[in-house]
Amino acid sequence: MSKVNIKQVTSRKELKQFVQFHYDLYRGNDCAVPFLFSDEMDTLRKDKNPSFECCDAEYLMAFKDGKMVGRVAAIINHRANERWNRKQVRFGWFDFIDDKEVSEALLKAVEQWGLQHGMTEIVGPLGFIDTDREGMMIEGFDQLSTMYVNYNYPYYPKHMESMAGFEKDNDYVEMKVKVPEVVPDKFAKITEMVRKRYGLRVHKFTRRELIQEGYGRKVFDLLNATYKDLYGFSQLSDKQIDKLVNNYIKIADLNLVTAVFDGDKMVGFGITFPSFSRAMQKTRDGRFLPFGWWHLLKILKWHRTEIVDLLLIGVLPEYRSKGANALIFDDLIRWFQRYHFEWAETGPQMETNEGVLSQWQYLESVIHRRHRCYRKNL
Repeated sequence: MSKVNIKQVTSRKELKQFVQFHYDLYRGNDCAVPFLFSDEMDTLRKDKNPSFECCDAEYLMAFKDGKMVGRVAAIINHRANERWNRKQVRFGWFDFIDDKEVSEALLKAVEQWGLQHGMTEIVGPLGFIDTDREGMMIEGFDQLSTMYVNYNYPYYPKHMESMAGFEKDNDYVEMKVKVPEVVPDKFAKITEMVRKRYGLRVHKFTRRELIQEGYGRKVFDLLNATYKDLYGFSQLSDKQIDKLVNNYIKIADLNLVTAVFDGDKMVGFGITFPSFSRAMQKTRDGRFLPFGWWHLLKILKWHRTEIVDLLLIGVLPEYRSKGANALIFDDLIRWFQRYHFEWAETGPQMETNEGVLSQWQYLESVIHRRHRCYRKNL
């Protein structure tokens, strides 16, 4: 039986090999969606990703008979560990062929690296920060994925369940929501009541407001406030916020971005994007060239997709009971109708977050994917 050899990534060339493995493993899969190659490289490079101001990481590749058969990233987020009073090493970017020796060897290497750095737990799949992809898919293998979540083969969770010591730590669910032909009466009534009783109002940003007047930064400051108690979250720094503004706000269709204000105070926001899933499947391994840019442009400019992705939604706790969420959905649904979107897909939501999950009860919706994070004591 051939031995699994684990090799640490030590060069730019090897990092490209580390990233490329995912595209090779999922090529031809109708449900997997390639990630942007350039984004993957930038996220993993210490000189590009501001998360390294609070994180350490090592990237590992598995080889068998001279062929690459798996990969994993070992990450320590010191800011998150301090916030939650834990000593956790995270594993992410975890991909492997259907060979338990390979998956076990990769996670064993992460455990050893974590122990060397004083960690007492291993948890994942997780990224550097909360806006990175999280969780291993355990349901929804026949559903088209998105750019923003992990897709994996059904054998992945089987491997995890067979490894001693690993247990469920957290589950995320993702909803598929039918865009209604008419805004539900419940939203319309709450919206009218909220405007009259509390004076809350919807605001549509200009590009100038978001970039030059600093409201893009304020959106993610609000995210820090609204997400601070969520599983594994670590506060975003100024540099991390600047990167998110560049990645999302600068290219967003601002009709699909909605904010709620109480006077001059922003109390909630919703950021949505037309789905790039089918367009990304037409690229060459997540690259813009030679023709990938055209498929993405058709989505950005002309919204040639039936699906809209609900990327980030946040409302200050004291305004949730005042119906600020309804204002956001009332506005966004009307834009979804104008763009002829048929379905909206949520990002990962914790299965225990009843407040968030309950907001879909007035719409036709179904849980169509589930992701799990695993944990093990070292």
